[in-house]
Amino acid sequence: MDAQLPDVAAGQRFYGELFGWTFEEARGESVWARLGGEFVAGLEHKTDGRMPTVWTVYFATPDAEGFTARIGRAGGQVVTAPTVVGGLGTAALAADPEGAVFGVWQPAAHRGFGRRHEPGTFGWVELYARDTEAANAFYGALFHEALFGPGADPDFGRAPVSGVFAAEMPPHFLVHFRVTDCEAALGTVRRLGGRVQVPPFDASYGKVAVVTDNQGASFALLQR
Repeated sequence: MDAQLPDVAAGQRFYGELFGWTFEEARGESVWARLGGEFVAGLEHKTDGRMPTVWTVYFATPDAEGFTARIGRAGGQVVTAPTVVGGLGTAALAADPEGAVFGVWQPAAHRGFGRRHEPGTFGWVELYARDTEAANAFYGALFHEALFGPGADPDFGRAPVSGVFAAEMPPHFLVHFRVTDCEAALGTVRRLGGRVQVPPFDASYGKVAVVTDNQGASFALLQR
């Protein structure tokens, strides 16, 4: 996953204090975030001010070209065609039939998360959709083995937009970061200039609060 931010240095200060991340230059104005030396996220400089300030989750695939073709046949849209990123891998951006945007990643040297499902790292991603049955059909077909295959242990769910957000909120993916104490983390978010978008609520997978960072990128805090 990565965040598209107007000010990457400000993002380093915010997430470094919130989650204990350290950073190293990746390419250009982008940086890799690490926890205990292992990759946990990327921060990317947003070069076009018209683009949203967002966190994007990338789903792994062994074949980005074939996978994006399947997205199109299933009624989704390929936003950015598969592009080789140095020797790291191949990236693409896509949108589902309702417009929720997600990334596709075919790994090469960069395999993805080095740590997850622990405090300060990725813990869950929730799709907030208007038509949950249509979302079930679209993602159930694309990710059938990961969601329903033998030994599947998904960290991806879906819920109706109106269950948490105002009805006019567009469908979107919301990245969740694990924390040990949701209330304490909310205090840190506020102190660092972020804001609480949705106060803590109980979900089937834990206690969740939705926040924005000090540049407007939304994410969730998850206390299992």
